Amino acid sequence: MDIKKIEKIVSLCKRRGFIFQSSEIYGGLASTWDYGPLGVEMKRKIKNDWWHNIVTSRDNVVGMDAAILMHPKTWEASGHVENFHDPLVDCKHCKTRYRADHIDLDKPCERCGVKDWTEPRQFNLMFKTAIGPVEDSEEIAYLRPETAQGIFVNFSNVQATSRQKLPFGIAQIGKAFRNEITTGNFLFRTREFEQMELEFFVYPEETGKWLEYWCAERVEWFKQLGITAGKLRLRPHGADELAHYSSACYDVEYEFPFGWSELEGIADRGTFDLDQHNKTSGKKQTYFDPVSNRHIVPAVVEASAGVDRAFLTCLVDAYNEEEVRGEKRVVLKLSPKVAPITCAVFPLVNKAGQPEKALKIVKDIRQEFSAFYDAGGSIGRRYRRQDEAGTPFGVTVDHQTMEDDTVTLRDRDTMEQVRIPADQIRRALRERLSK
Repeated sequence: MDIKKIEKIVSLCKRRGFIFQSSEIYGGLASTWDYGPLGVEMKRKIKNDWWHNIVTSRDNVVGMDAAILMHPKTWEASGHVENFHDPLVDCKHCKTRYRADHIDLDKPCERCGVKDWTEPRQFNLMFKTAIGPVEDSEEIAYLRPETAQGIFVNFSNVQATSRQKLPFGIAQIGKAFRNEITTGNFLFRTREFEQMELEFFVYPEETGKWLEYWCAERVEWFKQLGITAGKLRLRPHGADELAHYSSACYDVEYEFPFGWSELEGIADRGTFDLDQHNKTSGKKQTYFDPVSNRHIVPAVVEASAGVDRAFLTCLVDAYNEEEVRGEKRVVLKLSPKVAPITCAVFPLVNKAGQPEKALKIVKDIRQEFSAFYDAGGSIGRRYRRQDEAGTPFGVTVDHQTMEDDTVTLRDRDTMEQVRIPADQIRRALRERLSK
C-alpha cells in the first residue's frame, strides 16, 4: 500500500489551498479539516454535478434541505438510539481505543506491542447535545448521523406539494455527524462530513429492479467525474454487514492507496423507515395508489454518497508525479468538470501592457468559466503551480500578443501549446471541454 501518496496529497492540499487542518493555530483537532479557496470550489463543483445528475436532470426526483437538529423521537423510531453502535475495545497498557471489528484481538496492540485488551463494549455513534438552558433528559437532542431521516419524516409533505407519483425520489445534500471510534486516512473517515443522499420511493415489489438501476447509475457518475474505471467496483454486502434497516446493499468502492474502500452505499431499505415513523408518531405517511385505489407504504432504495470521500477520490485518482526535462512535475489531472480553476492567465512579463491585457482576458473568460490571474515568478514556476492546482488550461500573454492579438493556450496534461486569437479563447475552451 502506497500510504506515502496520501501524505503527499495532504501536503499538496495545504500548499495549494485545498484543505487545511482545522484550528491549526491551536494544534488542530483530530480528523477535522477546513476547505480552503481551491478546495471549496472543487467541493462545490462536485455537489453541483451530483445535484444536476440526480435532481435537475430528472422529472421524478425533487430536492429538499432538512434541519440538522430533529425531534429526538426521530432517532428512536429510526433505530439509531438502539442499534447505531460500534464495538469498542481499549488497550489497557497504552490506553489506545479501537473498533473491535477492525483489529485482531488475538494479536498485540499495534501501537505499544502489548496484548492486554478490555472486553468489547458497545459505543453509540451519535453526538448528543442539549436544547435550551437546562440540560435535563427532556431537552436531549442529537446531531443527525445521516440526512435520510429528514427526508422520511417529510415524505407526505414533499409528495403532496410536488404531486409526484411512484416511483419518485427526494434528494438532499447536508452535514452529518458520527462520533467515530477511529478516524483517519485524511478525509476518508471523519466525525463531521457531508452527505449526498437520494431516497427513491417505489412499489415494494419493484425494489430489486430499482436497486439494480441505481447501482449502475451511481457507478457511472463516478466515472463521469474522471475517476479511473479500473479502480472502481461494485461490491455486494454480506449478510453480516447489512444495517438494521436494509435487506440488500451494494457499495461503490475505490482502490485507495490504503485498500479498497467505500465511496457510496446503495441499499434496499424496504418500508422500514416509513413504517417506524408511522408507528412512533401515530401519523400515517402513506401513498394513495390510483391503480389499486388504496393507501400503501412505499419501499425505499437509497443511494448515499459522501461529498468528502468523492473529493478525496478525485484527488487521489488525479495525483501524478512525472519527470520533465530532468525535473519532477507534480500534476493533478483533474477532470475539468471538478477542477477548481478552468483556466489560468499569465502575462509573460509585468510590463509593456501585458498585465493589463491579461487582466482583460481574465475578465472575459470569467463570463463563462472560472479563471485565475498569476503574474508572480517565472513562467515555468507559474505553470507548475497551476499543474499542482489541477488547472486544465493556461493562457500566456507575450510580446507577440501585443502585436497581433494572439495568445498561447497550454494544455495541462500534454503541456502542448497552440497559438490562437485572443478573442477565440472562450470558444477554444468550450471545444476542448466538450470532448
